Amino acid sequence: MKYTLSDNTWDRREYQALESVIKSGFFSMGEKVQEFEVQFAKKFNSKYAIMSNSGSSANLLAIASLVYSKRLMAGDEVIVPSVSWSTTYFPLSQFGLKLKFVDIDLATLNIDVSKLEKAITNKTKAIFAVNLLGNPNEFDKILNLCNEHNLILLEDNCESMGASYKGKQLGTIGLLGTFSTFYSHHICTMEGGVTVTDDEDLYHYMLSIRSHGWTRHLPKNSNIYEKKEDEFYESFNFIMPGYNLRPIEMEGALGIEQLKKLDGIIDQRRKNAEYFINNIEGLKGFQTQNEIGESSWFGFAIILTEGNIGRRKELLKLLQSKGIDVRPIVAGNFTRNKAIEYLDHEIYGELKNADYIHDQGFFVGNHSKPNYDKVDLLIEIFKEFNAS
Repeated sequence: MKYTLSDNTWDRREYQALESVIKSGFFSMGEKVQEFEVQFAKKFNSKYAIMSNSGSSANLLAIASLVYSKRLMAGDEVIVPSVSWSTTYFPLSQFGLKLKFVDIDLATLNIDVSKLEKAITNKTKAIFAVNLLGNPNEFDKILNLCNEHNLILLEDNCESMGASYKGKQLGTIGLLGTFSTFYSHHICTMEGGVTVTDDEDLYHYMLSIRSHGWTRHLPKNSNIYEKKEDEFYESFNFIMPGYNLRPIEMEGALGIEQLKKLDGIIDQRRKNAEYFINNIEGLKGFQTQNEIGESSWFGFAIILTEGNIGRRKELLKLLQSKGIDVRPIVAGNFTRNKAIEYLDHEIYGELKNADYIHDQGFFVGNHSKPNYDKVDLLIEIFKEFNAS
């Protein structure tokens, strides 16, 4: 038996969608991408959605739009959790913002809300909350702090599509939210990402930034730039530094089909998680992630506790020999990566919990289909490991 990090969510409909694009002869960003964006925004009850070529680019678009609109300025401080993927952090640094790392909660694996308020200074302008491995943050408390200190709330929701907090979809709680549609995520468009917002001006900034900083894709009634009645002039007219972050039509066509399956995928992932939790509870030496709200369970985090501390290398070797894919809990304590040398940053207090999961944690996959037999195999290996 092979227990992979993720499974294939495609069937004949995805291949038919690809074929339809091939037959059309139009491959760069066009009508399929636009249709997917409209459907995505509707699905998540957001006014605007903009697709890009990755979840990493979705973060870059979000940060760039805030800087170019002067909502954030170089030197401003942004609070981030100490455990996340690299491209939560890199766009902040690339736009001259200062990162302030705060420890995580060992139970939820998200930012430790009890430390947030003490970390806020008069230089703090935003909180970039990361919903780790499908799990919502404690947003009531975070929103209260944002309101009290006049801070922008951003959500990196790239691992948590379909999760919700008190009836509200994750990714739509902050001013901007980001999603990933890479292969191992909840839906798959090969590569791909989406940024959502209810702010029209930020949406228009992102439309321009995504395509080189030009005006071609801006509507005529935009508040950020008044277009001339000259298509030739506006075809290559640049108003801000931009990138080429555009997805291709195949990815848009795939997204349309994948969105139709999302509810069923999330429902099954939650059932798989319930089975996993019921079986690992009470097993000595192992701890898993405590759910806040309704997680979409990207994967199953496992943290070694008393009795197994210091035995991770031995356990991972055993799991891999049995065909079970394992990964670090995202990037662990990111400040322990060499890349931190290039980032303007500050560490608030100690990062004890981030260090702990960096050394004692890992995660295994969750699937869009029932994977109870794979969980049975995992638990049996854990029991054997405890007995060894």
